[in-house]
Formats: sequence, structure tokens, C-alpha cells
Amino acid sequence: MTPVKNFSVIVLISSLATTFAWANESVKPNVVFMMMDNLGWGEIGVYGGGALRGAQTPRLDTLAEEGVRLLNFNVEPQCTPSRSALMTGRHPIRSGTTKVVWGLPYGLVGWEVTIAELMSEAGYRTGMFGKWHLGDQEGRYPTDQGFDQWYGIANTTDESQYTSQFGYDPEVVEAPKIVEADRGEAPTAVKDYNLTTRPMIDRELTERAIAFMEEASADDAPFFVYLPYTQSHLPAIPHPDFEGKTGNGRWADMLAEVDYNAGQILDAIDRLGLRDNTIVIWTSDNGPEEAPNHFGTAGYWRGFYFTTLEGSLRAPFLIRWPGHITEGMVSNEIVHMVDILPSLASAAGYKVPEDRMIDGVDQLPFFTGQTEHSAREGFPAYNGNRLQSYKWRNFKVHYWQQDSMFDTPVAHNFPRVHNLLRDPKELFGIAGGANNTGAQNLTWVFPAVTERILEFQGTLKEEPPVPFPAPEPYQPVPE
Repeated sequence: MTPVKNFSVIVLISSLATTFAWANESVKPNVVFMMMDNLGWGEIGVYGGGALRGAQTPRLDTLAEEGVRLLNFNVEPQCTPSRSALMTGRHPIRSGTTKVVWGLPYGLVGWEVTIAELMSEAGYRTGMFGKWHLGDQEGRYPTDQGFDQWYGIANTTDESQYTSQFGYDPEVVEAPKIVEADRGEAPTAVKDYNLTTRPMIDRELTERAIAFMEEASADDAPFFVYLPYTQSHLPAIPHPDFEGKTGNGRWADMLAEVDYNAGQILDAIDRLGLRDNTIVIWTSDNGPEEAPNHFGTAGYWRGFYFTTLEGSLRAPFLIRWPGHITEGMVSNEIVHMVDILPSLASAAGYKVPEDRMIDGVDQLPFFTGQTEHSAREGFPAYNGNRLQSYKWRNFKVHYWQQDSMFDTPVAHNFPRVHNLLRDPKELFGIAGGANNTGAQNLTWVFPAVTERILEFQGTLKEEPPVPFPAPEPYQPVPE
């Protein structure tokens, strides 16, 4: 097994090797990263949803055919940690960003290096349009963390309900705002984020992202657009243009809107003549909602976010880069959100940070067909600060049982091993499931997984995690 101290070195070597493959390309590819909020694995057509959910998703289904569709793309169980993993290439346990919080200083400390900062250093214009959820204080806004422009919301979409809830007192809790900001500036409020503006915002995000691409394209400048939409986070209210459109209820109307907005971005890329030189990624930050009137679906898998079941960890993932990304590829190889930062490094021309632990690995050779398999075999699944399970190859070892986000996790007396090919619902050995724990014939998995867990935990000792809550500015204490 690779020694812990070589984690970052492996990422660097892999990135440098792939860099040579793109070295002859004089024009940097644009990057457009669209991310939905709590849209489950089973919602769009190519993942078994679409018409079965009440709305066809033709634009996203076509995008899947034009690039790579991952069946085993993994995220974190909650919004803040997933977004932290994307921005830093690090598991959130390292960054002090393991859970969603309210009313406390939270988010990415300024010491962390984000993908937006790396893109900017590589000559990209960087724009973010949407939900941040990685800090709502000076030093932790998107425009403090590498973005040239930001329009959207600092925290979560359920805040749009505040002003309509019983007993709401604006003297105690200020009405949530939709804000905008330029690099290095504090955000300024544009309007309240409430049940009137909530259904309108994703259309605005789409329009502003397109305007940003148009401006950058006119100046022949490469751009990185981060477009974290607010749908399908509760309250999942569709835009008025889609209200009643499907005849199958608001959820289906919202799904039709999601597909339409993605299509608008794709059309703008084509209209600007940038199709062949733009990496497009479309994904979700979490598994589906588990809330009255807002239930989503993980399709083939079981579970909702705020757990470490497959329905929480697996998210849809589509990536297209004509002439580079393998067209029409469908894969069940494991890829994780932390892999995005190092995977884009060689294409965009930035270096992965070497002064801190980086958990992500370069998956570009896999996406482009240079290698047959993913560069990772597994990962630890934390829920908050608790190591709740470990996923490795086709196996999942659960150390705690939690079937619903509303359950209190209960430690297993004996860890449960699930063969995800045979037991995709992770039912064997739990209440209501089969009597066979699934562990009787899989005990060989324990030493393999235990070794990897101890290795990972060793890195947390070698580089102590950012504490929560952490002051700003933050600097690690030298040993």
C-alpha cells in the first residue's frame, strides 16, 4: 500500500503525466460546472427517471450520450461538505466542513485553496451563479475564494421560507437575501429571498451565467463557470413558465425546468462557437430530499441524504468534452467529488496544491479513455464528524445503522458488509431485511478496509483538520 506521505505526490505525478497530453493545445478549455441541489440519482431519464417521474429530460439525456455517464459518482451526505469537497479536492473532515449548521460561523477558511483560485491563477475568468453554502462572513464568500463574480445565495434554499413561517420576526432574523458581488468585495443585497423570488432564481442564474460566458468569449478569455442551481432543494417550486406544464404536479414541472435550464446553457455554448473547447459537467451535490411534499428518488438505490446509504452518496454525473472525453461511455467505476479539482488541473493548466493533503485523484485519463479503470477504489464516508461507513470496490462496510435522516445512528455490534452488486439496497442483515448479514462470506473485506481506514486516519494525525468553528483568518498551528 502507498505510504500516506505520498498521497499528494501521486496526484501531482498523475496530473503532470496527463498535462503532456494536452501540452500541444494552445487554447485552454472553458469549464462549465452545473450542480443541482439534492437531485437524486434516479430523477432524469438516463438514470431511469424522466417519464417515470412525470417529465421527460431530453436535453440532459442527449448530453449523456455525448460524453461520459457515471453510475458510481459519489458525493458527501450533506450540502456543505459536498461543496467543500468540490472546491478543495479534500474530504470535508480535513476542512472543518463536515455538516450543515445554522447560526454559527462556518464554511471554508481563507487558508483553503479552492478550484476557483487555481483557475484564476491559470488565467481563467471565474464566475459563480447560485448557492454557496460555504460561509456567510467576510473572508469566506465566493468572491473571497477566487471568483470574479457572484450572484446567488450564501446559504440554503429553505431559508426562502423564513418570512412566511409562523411567528417570523425580522427584528431577530434578517430576511434572507439574493446577493451579488465582485472579487474582493462584500456582497450587496439585490432582493429578499422568499417564496416569491424562490421560483424565479434558477432562471436568473442561467441568464447571468450565459451573459458571463458571452462577455468572456468576446474577449477571447477562457472561463470557469460554477453554476450551483437551487433546484430541487425544498421548497421545490417551479418557475411560473413551468407551473402546470407537465400536468403531473409541481415536482415534474420542476424537473422539466431543470432540463430546460441545462439546455439553455448548452445552447449558449453552441451559439458562441465554444462546444468543442468547453468541458461541461452536470451533477448533483447530494442524494434526494426526505421531507414531506418534497420527496426525491435515488432510483435503483435506497436512502436519502444525511445518511451514508448508496441513495445518499451516489449522484448523477455527466461530462462532455468533444474530441477528448469518451463519447457514449457508461461506467460503474468509483469516482468521488474530491476528484474534480485534480482531474481538471491538467486540462486547465493549474497545479494541484502540494502544501496540504489532497484526497482527490486525477480521473482525466479515465474520462478520456487512456485508462480502463478509475484511479480510485474507495473512500471513507463521514456523516458529520462520524466515520459511518467505508466504500471499497463493490463493497460497503457500515459501522453504524441509519436508514433515515431522521434516525439517530446506532453503532453496529459487528460491522455490516454489503456486496453492492448482489445487495444494492443494502438490506441484508438489517431489520426487515434478510437474516443473512452478508458478512458471513465477506469477512475477508474487513482487513482490507480496516487497513485503508487506519491509513486515512493516520493522515488526519499528520495534518490535523481545521477545527470547527474556526476563526478567520485561520492558519494551521505549526508543529
